[in-house]
Amino acid sequence: MDFVDYYKTLDVAKNASAADIKKAYRKLARKYHPDVNPNDKEAHKKFQQINEAHEVLSDPEKRKKYDQYGENWKHADQYEQARRQQGQQAGGGFGDFGGFGQGFGGGEGYTYSSGDEGSFSDFFESLFGGGGKSRRSQSKYRGQDYNAELRLSLADAYTTHKQTLTINGKNVRITIPAGVENGQQIRLKGYGSPGANGGPNGDLFITFVIPNEQDLKREGNNLYKTEDLDLYTALLGGEKTIDTLSGKIKLKVAPETQNGAKIRLKGKGFPVYKKEGQFGNLYITWNIKLPTNLTPKQKELFTELSKLSS
Repeated sequence: MDFVDYYKTLDVAKNASAADIKKAYRKLARKYHPDVNPNDKEAHKKFQQINEAHEVLSDPEKRKKYDQYGENWKHADQYEQARRQQGQQAGGGFGDFGGFGQGFGGGEGYTYSSGDEGSFSDFFESLFGGGGKSRRSQSKYRGQDYNAELRLSLADAYTTHKQTLTINGKNVRITIPAGVENGQQIRLKGYGSPGANGGPNGDLFITFVIPNEQDLKREGNNLYKTEDLDLYTALLGGEKTIDTLSGKIKLKVAPETQNGAKIRLKGKGFPVYKKEGQFGNLYITWNIKLPTNLTPKQKELFTELSKLSS
């Protein structure tokens, strides 16, 4: 298998910060996402490579092993264990292992570079007996995990529904439970990269992105909405019909309602995740709108009202 440079895949430097890696991944994932390129096999392949690179470089422990062992990073623990055992059998310390102390940085640790690929791979294979590459090819390895984002509206997340995703050219139908939260992650087992030599597939991790809307905001299981109210209804009282995620609701408005006044509608908020029949609350804030384009008669009446008030 050819060596894959994950840093080149994400187009970042080897000393890139975690934030730089995350930013680069999101940019490329959006560009090559299967939903954006439904019939582009090359884009699908690139999307898989991007996810694989992000899976490794976003994990500090995996990234450390990758930087040190290159394509053999998955077997780093086996390598270190075998290396210690060989050193003990030779009667020497870590730096005396088989006379390789100088060749691997004087016992200070070996840093992988593409130019060392052949010699390092051969050396690694020799640790596990005379089987060499044929021995390694028989080992079963789990495939890489994939990471993806799925955008939903508040209305989408409000009800349990099914959605079809395109994964590696295949349509996969999943059920999204009502009340799923922004940033919540689910795992689809076996939908990651194929395993090697009969090993199991990796998994697909989907992160939900559920942004607030201009006039409707969600905090936990509660919803917050600002509604306009005309001056006359605010002063004299009346009724106001508003739209909610569960349908239209007619509210009674108390006389002399003040601008910015809040009311609570119990149980009219967001459904509680995987708790059927449980909901948060909906909080309404009244925004009183002053009348414009007054007629002469209206101005006269407001002037008279002003004199009465003073």
